Amino acid sequence: MADKSSIEWTEATWNPTTGCDRITAGCDNCYALTLAKRLKAMGNPKYQIDGDPRTSGPGFGIQIHESALSLPTRWNAPRIVFVNSMSDLFHSRVPSSFIARVFEVMAATPQHTYQVLTKRPIRLARMAHLLPWPENVWMGVSVEDIGQVWRVDRLRQVPAAVRFISAEPLLGPLANLNLDGMDWLIAGGESGPNHRPVDPDWVRGLQDACKDAEVAFFFKQWGGRTPKSRGRQLDGRTYDEMPHKRAS
Repeated sequence: MADKSSIEWTEATWNPTTGCDRITAGCDNCYALTLAKRLKAMGNPKYQIDGDPRTSGPGFGIQIHESALSLPTRWNAPRIVFVNSMSDLFHSRVPSSFIARVFEVMAATPQHTYQVLTKRPIRLARMAHLLPWPENVWMGVSVEDIGQVWRVDRLRQVPAAVRFISAEPLLGPLANLNLDGMDWLIAGGESGPNHRPVDPDWVRGLQDACKDAEVAFFFKQWGGRTPKSRGRQLDGRTYDEMPHKRAS
């Protein structure tokens, strides 16, 4: 079975790899690292806490899970699937051959819709011409502050049917964000005990930009220690827009 997800913009998660490393400010309070520590303490062998000497901060070790690769072929009901909620598929320690196999599985299961999100769009762009890009694969990049807007330019090089931006945790304004070629934007504040607050004007700016560019806008949460208790409304409205495939 797929793992049911509490993430508002998806229905299930699929983790053919686990593990990642902190690379930018958006990773400072990584929910996946916190969860991995908890799962490791419970004896789950999929999670090993370590540090990558090539990066500036700790992470949890990259592991390839052959046994998970074919899971989507055994799911009967169509579903929206977040790929690697506990990893980054384009991490340097994930073999290119395994990435290709993940894409082959997604192409072979068109009944499902797959959402792939990365903070490593340089490798994504370099590999894009080697991968199949069926209509059921959505590709996104994380953009937590203005310093990471360059990731969107790399994403534009990828021939995905749907391209999206995850501005979560939103750590600053994204003024004049170029949404050309984008289909969807998710915004949200940071959660957890060490959360950094989000300014409502940052969110309003993104919602306005999406409206002007005719890009679907999804507001996930305000964040905080108990984000669900704060609700998901922006100026009295809930934004749950989903993308539509671009006309060819």
